[in-house]
Amino acid sequence: MEKTITDMRIVGSEYSPPKNATIRREWLRKAIGYSPSLAAFIIFVGGWEWICRLFDVPIFLVPRPTDIVRSAVENGSSLLASLWTTAYETLIGFILSFILGVLGAVLLASSKWVEKSVYPYAIILQTIPIIAIAPIIVIWFGAGFNAIVFITFLIGFFPMLSNTLIGLNSTDHNMKNLFFLYNASPFQMMWKLRFPAAMPYMLAGLKISATLSVIGAIVGEYMAGVGGSKGGLGYAITVAAVRMNTSYLFACGLSASLMGITFYLIVNRISKLLLSSWHESELGRDN
Repeated sequence: MEKTITDMRIVGSEYSPPKNATIRREWLRKAIGYSPSLAAFIIFVGGWEWICRLFDVPIFLVPRPTDIVRSAVENGSSLLASLWTTAYETLIGFILSFILGVLGAVLLASSKWVEKSVYPYAIILQTIPIIAIAPIIVIWFGAGFNAIVFITFLIGFFPMLSNTLIGLNSTDHNMKNLFFLYNASPFQMMWKLRFPAAMPYMLAGLKISATLSVIGAIVGEYMAGVGGSKGGLGYAITVAAVRMNTSYLFACGLSASLMGITFYLIVNRISKLLLSSWHESELGRDN
């Protein structure tokens, strides 16, 4: 007892609890924070199951959650193959939209004349329904992987271009004047000032593009996908709808949703790692 008191006096007036206790307390705090969402999920799924059983709703109209899980397990290998195909197409299209979106924004932000000349056409391209130009894309790239990736890229490109451009144009003018006084080159001003200032906007565009890319891949599979073992979730959804296999249809739709959530959470984690030490949007979450 005397040793404990002495140790506390050595530490000072504030006693530091053991590290394991701090970790347990942090996990408990997070669990309490997630409990309302978990409770709402349990109530929703339980109510769905109960209503379908109470009113004996036909499975081809609204399947029960247990039917959806059973169908996903029974068709597990096919579902995983379709999920992997769509995830790969989504990832490639997403990476292309990120790289070309950022490069395009840097190019537009480097010159007001270029921005005024090119940016309106980027907006026009975004307003054209992708279904209207999908047949042209299939003619150009052929049915299959290339056309699907291009459609995914088109859907995810504009959020990256627009958000990054807004960020690059929102740089503090006082900081620009300071760089100008120190004779900074346009490249130095872009790389060391405007690009870091645009990081929060760029990451916001990434979050939007991550979820839209999943939608783009599935739409691309509807329009330009191939069947069989190489088909993605879009093809699996089409086949399930034709066969009135509603349980598997729901399973494919929920799988696509989970994939979109996974992409979003990964980007959100990257955003937190890059911004948590300096930007208010992430500092506020920890304080």
